[in-house]
Formats: sequence, structure tokens, C-alpha cells
Amino acid sequence: MSDIWFRTGEATVLAAEGQFTDAMPEVLIGSVRGPAGHAFASMMGQAAGHTRMFVVRDLNQMVRPATMMTTKVTIQTMEYVDLLGGVVQGAIGDAIVDALSEGLLPKEAADEICMIVMIWLDPRCAEDPNLDRADLYRTNYEAMKLAIDRAMKGEPTVEQLIANRKTIKHYALDGVVEY
Repeated sequence: MSDIWFRTGEATVLAAEGQFTDAMPEVLIGSVRGPAGHAFASMMGQAAGHTRMFVVRDLNQMVRPATMMTTKVTIQTMEYVDLLGGVVQGAIGDAIVDALSEGLLPKEAADEICMIVMIWLDPRCAEDPNLDRADLYRTNYEAMKLAIDRAMKGEPTVEQLIANRKTIKHYALDGVVEY
């Protein structure tokens, strides 16, 4: 049985200039026999406006470890669904397979662990006639690999958080609080 019980990670990769393709996946990785597995199984139904789907790279190519993804934004249009279940899902799937091949995720535990990924896909992407799908792929691919790496390494560590407490602050706090 895997010793990966409950690990979390997140990452943000910013869009190219003029795009709304920022990616901010949040990932939970854990044993299929533990709380992550229970949460995964409970996601098998749908929730209105928040489609849940297995991550697949293409038809008949579900990734391992089994991964369920959902959006952080309420889905309003089929264009949004097409991007989420198309470019974004493909990028997330490719990142997971590459994380396995690069050793970020242990191959020998691929059937013993599962992942849940919450995806940020800006609703403006679905309405943008100049959407750069390559940038949407890039940001989601890079952010997913980084989120997996951070989850598996337990980063940021408590020591890193304490060391950066007065030098890093949430962007929404600019002009609100000074350190």
C-alpha cells in the first residue's frame, strides 16, 4: 500500500499578454484507501454547474493515477465546457503522464493513489475570439506539473512560509496592509 496518504499542492502560471489563460490548479493526492479515495469516489456524481470528469488525454486514454477534475467556476456555456474538456483536460492529462515519466509521481503507486484537481478556467476564455489555445495549454500544463511537484515535496514548507511571512503577501492586499 502507498504511503502517500493526503498531500496537497497548488500553483499559478500566468497568461501571455492579452490572454485570460492564467492557470491555478489545486490538487489533492492520496491513497485510494484513505480520505482522498473517499472524496474521489464521492465525486462520481455531478453537481449543477460544476462538471466533474476523469482526466483523459484522449479517447480511451484515462490517466493514471486516476484523476478527477472539476472547475472552480460555475459553468454557463458549452464553449466553456469545450475548453475545459478539451485543451485544459488535455494539458492536465499530459502533465500527469509526464509527472509519472519524470518521477514526480511514483509509477509503482499509480494504481494505489488518486488525485482530485480543481481547475481555474477564466469564463472570458470561452468568449474571447482571440483566445490563444496554445497559451491555455501551456499555462495549465506547467501549473499542473508544478502543483504535483509541490504536493509531493510538501511545499511550501512551514519553514518557507514563516521565512517569507513579511516579504510575500497576497496580491489583493496591495494597498490594504503593509508589512
